[in-house]
Amino acid sequence: MIYENSLQFAEKLDQNDSLKHFRNEFYIPKKENGEDKIYFCGNSLGLQAKQTQDYIQKELKDWAKLGVDGHTDAEHAWKPYHEFLTNSMSKIVGAKPEEVVIMNTLTTNLHLMMVSFYQPTHKRHKIIIESDAFPSDKYAVESQIKHHGFDPSDSLLLWQPREGENLCRYEDLEKILDDNKDEVALVMIGSTNYYSGQSFNLKKITELGHQHNAKVGFDLAHGAGNIQPNLHESNADFAVWCTYKYLNSGPGSLGGCFVHERHANNPKLNRFAGWWGHDKATRFNMRKDFSPIPGAEGWQLSNPPILSMAAIRASLDVFEKAGFENLRKKSVQLTGFLEFLVKELNNDKINIITPENPEERGCQLSFQIKDADKSLFEKLTEAGVVADWREPDVIRIAPTPLYNSYKDVYNFIQILKKLLNEK
Repeated sequence: MIYENSLQFAEKLDQNDSLKHFRNEFYIPKKENGEDKIYFCGNSLGLQAKQTQDYIQKELKDWAKLGVDGHTDAEHAWKPYHEFLTNSMSKIVGAKPEEVVIMNTLTTNLHLMMVSFYQPTHKRHKIIIESDAFPSDKYAVESQIKHHGFDPSDSLLLWQPREGENLCRYEDLEKILDDNKDEVALVMIGSTNYYSGQSFNLKKITELGHQHNAKVGFDLAHGAGNIQPNLHESNADFAVWCTYKYLNSGPGSLGGCFVHERHANNPKLNRFAGWWGHDKATRFNMRKDFSPIPGAEGWQLSNPPILSMAAIRASLDVFEKAGFENLRKKSVQLTGFLEFLVKELNNDKINIITPENPEERGCQLSFQIKDADKSLFEKLTEAGVVADWREPDVIRIAPTPLYNSYKDVYNFIQILKKLLNEK
C-alpha cells in the first residue's frame, strides 16, 4: 500500500475498513473531557469486549439458579466448558483442536511443559533463550535448571543480537547449537519479543533445534492474537501463552497451551498430573490410576475457573466474527501506516528497532528514545495516549486491529510531532 500523510487519507482507510465496526464492541478508556484515549497498549492488557459482562453474568445466574448442577445443566455446562474455547483458539494459533487447551496461567504452563520437555542429563542439560526474553521466562528456566541440580551460569545460553544491533540473527542461534553440540536439551524462545517486537520464524527455529536433538518450545505471550504462529506446521514440541493481552480476556486471566500431536499418547513423557487431565470417562470414579486424556487436555490439573473462561469465550467469539486472517491483514496495514508516519517526522530522537519486514513483526513498533528520555513518554500519557515504557529506553506502540483505527494512528503522530517540536 502507498501511504499518504494526511487526516483525509486516514479517514478514507477507516471508511473502507471492513472491520471498523468491531471498535464499537469494546470499551475505550476516556479522557476527563469524555473523548476516547488513544489506546495502543493491547500488548500489555487488551480492552474489554462489551459482551464480556453478559457472558460472565450468564454463568453467575446459572450458579445462583442451579448450584452444583450447573456443571451439567447450565446452558454452557461447566464440566466441559474449556472445550467451548478450543476450536476458536486453535485457529488463532494455527493448531489442531486436540493440540490446544486453555488452562492455568502462562508461567505455570511453562513450568508444566518443562517438566515434560526438559529432561536434562549429565551431558545434555543446556537451555537456549533469547537474551532479552521476558523476565518471567528467564526466571522459570533458571529455576528449572537449578531444580535439576545444574548451574544456570553454565546451563543457560543466551541468543543475543550482535554488538550495535537490536535484533537476533538465526545464524547466531545455529552457531550456539553447533558450539554446544549434544549439550542443548531445550530451545525456548518468545515467539515475538516483548521489547524489540521482533517476531521469529518458529518453523526455522524448530528445525534448527531438532537437528541437534533438542526439544523446542515457544512463549506466545506477545504472539497469540497478534501474529499467526502456525504451531502445528512449525513442528514445535510445545507452546504457551496468556490471553489477557491481544486476546482481551481480562487482567490475570487464564493461559493457553499447545502440545504437538506426536506427543499426544506418549506414556514415557514425564508430567505433573491432576484429576482434570484424567480420562473423562472415568474421571469421577475417583479410585482409578491416572490415565491421561490424549492430547493437550491431558496436561490439565484442576477444574477450571468458569468466570475467567466466560470472559475468554466472549473475546474469542469476537475473533470468530472478525476472522483472524482479516485481522492480520489490517494489522499489517495499520502498523505500516504508523511506521510511514514516524519516518515522515524525520526526527533522530526516535529510532524504530522493530523489523521493517511485516513478516518479522506483529502490530507493535518499539521506539528507542535517544538518551533514554522518559519525559517524552510521560507527556504522551498526559496527552491521552496509552502506551508503555520499557527500560531502559523503549516506548512500545501497538495499534491492534480489533479496536484501533487509522485515525488513531494519525492523531497519535500529531501529538508526538507537537511534543517533539516543543523539546
